[in-house]
Amino acid sequence: MFGRNKPVVFDPYGRRRSRWRMPSWMVWLLTGTIAGIGGVIYLQERHLPPRLSQADSAALRNAYDKAESERQRLQAELASTQQQLNAALAAKKTLDAELAASRSATQDLRADVATLVDALPPDPRDNGVEVRAGRFNASGNTLAYDVVLTRNRAGAKPMTGVVQFVVAGESAHGGPNTVSPKPIPVSIGTHEIVRGNVALPEGFKPRQTTVQVLDREAGRSLGMRVMLVK
Repeated sequence: MFGRNKPVVFDPYGRRRSRWRMPSWMVWLLTGTIAGIGGVIYLQERHLPPRLSQADSAALRNAYDKAESERQRLQAELASTQQQLNAALAAKKTLDAELAASRSATQDLRADVATLVDALPPDPRDNGVEVRAGRFNASGNTLAYDVVLTRNRAGAKPMTGVVQFVVAGESAHGGPNTVSPKPIPVSIGTHEIVRGNVALPEGFKPRQTTVQVLDREAGRSLGMRVMLVK
């Protein structure tokens, strides 16, 4: 009765003021966002590999840089090796061509030698092995020789034997003497050229050489011929 009178608000429409409510689309948006973030966190923690720390990332980067540097080094070595291989192949091709030319020249030379041997005068003794020609030159205490041997009935397989020289001449004291150097092994196909030199005694003067072809040392005679020493 004696209190203060409160103002009376007049609302002609008689409506009450309602509270603000969040729209449903925003509720769904926030719910989806939270669910997505939670799903990502769940996958990272449960199924995906653990995330690297800064130190692990730096170590991984260093390892990658080293691997890349090694790859580049190996690639450079591979290129260098490829160049060396190409050079070796080119050199081999050149050597093959030179070898083929050398073989062709050797075959031609053998054919020429065979032709010259056929043109030599025959051995008058007509043995199984003929001494077709020979040259003996004395110089000091050395006797140089070149002897051409042929076979009348040469087979596919070469025949082995020895050549024995018996050198006749004058000794240092002026009397006659003979020298028989060590036998020389030979292998005779259709023809064979024996070339070399033998040592003579001091002061010995050779006059002639008997060429003996034997099947072995001190064995059966296959051919013989006497030739002068120049």
